[in-house]
Amino acid sequence: MGQTPAFSVRKTKGEWCCPLRQTLPLPVFLKGPVRQQDINTNMVSLVCTLQSHRDDVNCCAFSGSLLATCSADKSICVYSTRDFSELPFSPLSGHGYGVHCCCFSACGQYLASCSTDATTVVWSMDTGEIEAVLEHPGRSPVRVCAFSPDSSYLVSGGSDGTIALWDFTSRTLRRTGAVTDTSIVACSFTPSGQLFITGSTYGDLRLWDLNMNHLHAEKNAHDLGVSCCQFAPQIMKGPDGCVQFRLASCGQDSLLKIWIVSLLSAAGIKMQLAHSLMGQSAPVLSCAYSADGQMLVSGSVDKTVTVYQANQGILLYTLNQHDRYVTACAFSPTAPLIATGSMDKTVNIWRVEDGSGAQGKSLSDQAASVSSSGGRKSSGHSRLMVSEWSEEDVLAWLREEGLEAVIDVFKSNNIDGEELLSLTKETLSSEMHIGKMTAHTTPDLYSSPIPCSRFWMYSTYTVCVSLYVLYIQYVCAYIYIYIIIIMS
Repeated sequence: MGQTPAFSVRKTKGEWCCPLRQTLPLPVFLKGPVRQQDINTNMVSLVCTLQSHRDDVNCCAFSGSLLATCSADKSICVYSTRDFSELPFSPLSGHGYGVHCCCFSACGQYLASCSTDATTVVWSMDTGEIEAVLEHPGRSPVRVCAFSPDSSYLVSGGSDGTIALWDFTSRTLRRTGAVTDTSIVACSFTPSGQLFITGSTYGDLRLWDLNMNHLHAEKNAHDLGVSCCQFAPQIMKGPDGCVQFRLASCGQDSLLKIWIVSLLSAAGIKMQLAHSLMGQSAPVLSCAYSADGQMLVSGSVDKTVTVYQANQGILLYTLNQHDRYVTACAFSPTAPLIATGSMDKTVNIWRVEDGSGAQGKSLSDQAASVSSSGGRKSSGHSRLMVSEWSEEDVLAWLREEGLEAVIDVFKSNNIDGEELLSLTKETLSSEMHIGKMTAHTTPDLYSSPIPCSRFWMYSTYTVCVSLYVLYIQYVCAYIYIYIIIIMS
């Protein structure tokens, strides 16, 4: 869908740097009624593509002035966010195996990275030199690491389920903990810095305090495993005055979830599901909040990057530029920039506005299908393959797409999902007489391009060939409807 970027940052340092204000044509799918000319506005633009790594990119992290990326090629690359030129001491080489995760301290002076070599390495961002090497308890491969908001502590999680809490000031091990029969692959501190959460391949989210007391377990938070989690930077106040945090998590179930974590004075910790976002059609591997907590980005096995308005579960943009799984994403804390890393060995830098001036598509059914009473998902067509839609599902879809003018025709002909997929131009015109509809009864078709990326949301898996065929037929049916109405 997207065109090849007109420029990229090449591997050899000092050769060339990308201009920050370049806007590329057609790098993204934009949600909502957006005209072709709107695509080249400053709502979304691909700033540049970084191509320094020789293997999968596993993580991206911003400080106020730097971007760090780490890879299975054992290296960490560090760039200036001013022009995305690589720093003189980059790449950083000190790990013996692939680097899984990296994160900056609050002041940006230090970078921590962890690896299959069972170490978490602390680097100076002034010199690029190694400040400390922290060996994980049990010598297990380290999958994830995270600083506390004030950088007093650093937590790391291992493939054997061990958790290490380090006193960062003294570079010493403070506490250890463990979750049995699983790997720790995600962790994040609350904005207060007094608690942190871990996510495991078993699918659980567990909340801990700084003494490694286990406070709460949200079991089966993600079927088949958690892949990433992050707290929003803001502290909220609940209706009863309790302290609340927002937590985003994603996993192998293809879902991006937003939780409300409440610290109750008497009853301990409560985690309540606020939204379950289904904007991607395959396992979601990474997620990150913006600095103001208003936007949320995620990357998926389906090669897409989605950007949401976080509070209400509104899908703003779906970005399509990577050729393989999107394994990493991060927001800059000081600019409207997103970095996305992929198994295609590249890192894309995007300039993304908050969507306040665009008519983003609210996924009230597809993406935020959680009621206010305990997180029950609503029923409906959004979680079904098109062929499984009932007549009511088809009518609901027509309403969502602004095709109220043809609802009565579809209803009288008892069109369900299977029949929708079999519709042809001749059927629409000769049997359903849709071609006889007058133009003044139709919506503004020119301002509503076909939202191709949404069609993938109607299935649980998209890897099978049969579903791909259904998708093509579905797009054709959609086009036929629009063409007939426009030509009438």
